Amino acid sequence: MKITYLFGFILLMNTVFAQKEDSIQIASIYKNALNSTIAHKNLNYLCKNYSERLCGSENAEKAILWGKEAMQKLGFDTVYLQKTMVKHWVREKNEICNISSTKLGQFNANVIALGESVGTSGNGIEANVIEISSFEELKKLGREKIAGKIVFFNFKMNNDYFMTFHAYGDAAGYRVHGASEAAKYDAKAVIIRSLSLISSKNPHTGIMRYDEEINKIPAVAISTIDADSLSTWLKNDNNLQIYLKTNTKFLPETLSYNVIGEIRGEKTPEKIITVGGHLDSWDNCEGAHDDGVGCMHAMEVGRIFKDLNIKPSNTIRTVLFMDEETNQRGGKSYAEETKSKNETIIAALESDAGGFTPQGFSIDGNESQLQKLQTWKPLFEPYGLFYFKKGWGGVDIHPLKEQGVPLIGLIIDSQRYFDYQHSSTDVFEAVNRRQMQLGSGSLASLIYLIDKYGL
Repeated sequence: MKITYLFGFILLMNTVFAQKEDSIQIASIYKNALNSTIAHKNLNYLCKNYSERLCGSENAEKAILWGKEAMQKLGFDTVYLQKTMVKHWVREKNEICNISSTKLGQFNANVIALGESVGTSGNGIEANVIEISSFEELKKLGREKIAGKIVFFNFKMNNDYFMTFHAYGDAAGYRVHGASEAAKYDAKAVIIRSLSLISSKNPHTGIMRYDEEINKIPAVAISTIDADSLSTWLKNDNNLQIYLKTNTKFLPETLSYNVIGEIRGEKTPEKIITVGGHLDSWDNCEGAHDDGVGCMHAMEVGRIFKDLNIKPSNTIRTVLFMDEETNQRGGKSYAEETKSKNETIIAALESDAGGFTPQGFSIDGNESQLQKLQTWKPLFEPYGLFYFKKGWGGVDIHPLKEQGVPLIGLIIDSQRYFDYQHSSTDVFEAVNRRQMQLGSGSLASLIYLIDKYGL
């Protein structure tokens, strides 16, 4: 009996000692992150020199070369490029949306073509407009009321949701599928209310998808302020006209790259922990929150490990993914190559929710992996992280799921994220250095624990 108690006491003391050791190491990681300005300066350089990094564009390719050089300067053991073919869609920035009424006058609305939308004809489109609040209403009205008109989907993101990504998911279907749904009833074009929770003159773009069996019609997003104005005008004049003109086209597919940097593991280098963000952005912004910050977070993991002389047992691999915004080919290429090489990915982590204050982690994995993650919660509570739950990992790492890799997403306070996402206001100045670096410290700390204890 005494031996049993002694064994238990020793085990308890070892656990307490390990927790204290981890707490000290994590404190040093956060201290390093919060006192460093390197990532903030890197983000500034990326945003101001290589904004509008839509895949296939010249700035996207320049950003790839910059990312490779930046990781080399940070001291990664190996830095290389990974090939991926991408589509190359181009939107000319002279969209016109003129709203005119014989009763009320006219005004020019702020609109932006949705990603991969077709353009209008050379002379544009002029038609009456009809406001629709749901796909159910669209179906109920049918071809008789819809044919020949521009459909205005005025579906608002729901303020009732505390988690704003839930509101986004609730509304995104109208942006993604609205054009094909309206085209079923011979609509001429669609105007989608921007996916944002604020009242703003800035329209928010984003990807849309066509049903290849249905006629392709132009799709634009309208700013929330102008959406409200259009709705008000329609209540007073349901015969008003809209003149819409956009110019978009596809260029030939082109070769692009993921940027990969590695810190080689000392004990089991063949085992890999992946951490990443996406380097591409929409063509109307600097892509600071979405997702320049995520790239900085991932790069900072390597910098912090090197700076603090943390020697990982497993290889830490930072990936700056290309083509998250449109077709996610970078993430797919990465997963295909890890599979073809029969690599062992212990875990994959992603940051793609902006640069605000981190709140925790969500894991797409099994129950035991969730429980392991939750045992580390006390180590993060001093830094304000409290969500440790099942959930989404990330778009770019998601293709790894079929290989059985646990996927982990950094949860960020998202209350203001959709003020900026996919709009011209997503610029470097919108990112707070300290908040961003809390995210860097959080990811580096979790990777330190996964490397030490597994998942």
